[in-house]
Amino acid sequence: MAMESDRKFEEVLEELGASERSLTEEERMSLDERGFVVFHDVLDDGTLCALREKYEELMRKEGASAGMEVHQEQGTRRLSDLVNKGEVFDAVYLHPKVLAAARQIIGRPFQLSSLNARDAIPGEGLQALHADWGRRRADEPYHVCNSIWLIDDFTEANGATRLVPGTHKTGDAPADVLADPSSPHPDEVKLIAPAGAVCVFNAHVWHGGTLNRTDRTRRALHAYYVAREWPQQLNQAEYIRKRTYDRLSPAARYILNV
Repeated sequence: MAMESDRKFEEVLEELGASERSLTEEERMSLDERGFVVFHDVLDDGTLCALREKYEELMRKEGASAGMEVHQEQGTRRLSDLVNKGEVFDAVYLHPKVLAAARQIIGRPFQLSSLNARDAIPGEGLQALHADWGRRRADEPYHVCNSIWLIDDFTEANGATRLVPGTHKTGDAPADVLADPSSPHPDEVKLIAPAGAVCVFNAHVWHGGTLNRTDRTRRALHAYYVAREWPQQLNQAEYIRKRTYDRLSPAARYILNV
């Protein structure tokens, strides 16, 4: 059964354009050793414009309810369940290089866990360092992969995400070993890159948002994947709308597990 499942999964990835050829050796090494990789110029200007328009349209429409399907966070604007909220988001969670990177990290069949958005408002956004999974034993595989899609430039001043390279290998939770996970870490690297870039990271890596010290929000999308034996952050089968299901290919439905 497992072999049949693995074969189906590989067929789906091939159909979506994700294969071992999708990543360079350098990109694979970065994922394995540092725990993250940055792909530049993934989104062109037209797609960025469409995503920004849809992003703000949803914020106006949903108001105080924005993000409630998964999570709301003080000091940020959030959106959730984006699979159902615009065809423009399909290119995000189904992108071949991102799927190939998720396969490199998780190493077995996975599914989309959630597709959300987050932006820190001015003067807010600082997060304690955290991982998107609890403690992990040395003999456990990696279970989760996340990606940050830069809808705006990420700068030193506007709350760029910080990551601590190599911490996916420890299995430790930051709160258990750091005196203050909210403080700067001596080894942290900030994700400084222009809009249109995508950072894919092993979600066991310690990471967190920094303080937005500008007068504008800093928008990003998060396509988050989890091994298929674990529950999704948002149950895609429960939330899927008929019009969404009908326009998706069988391969896309497999990634959603619907």
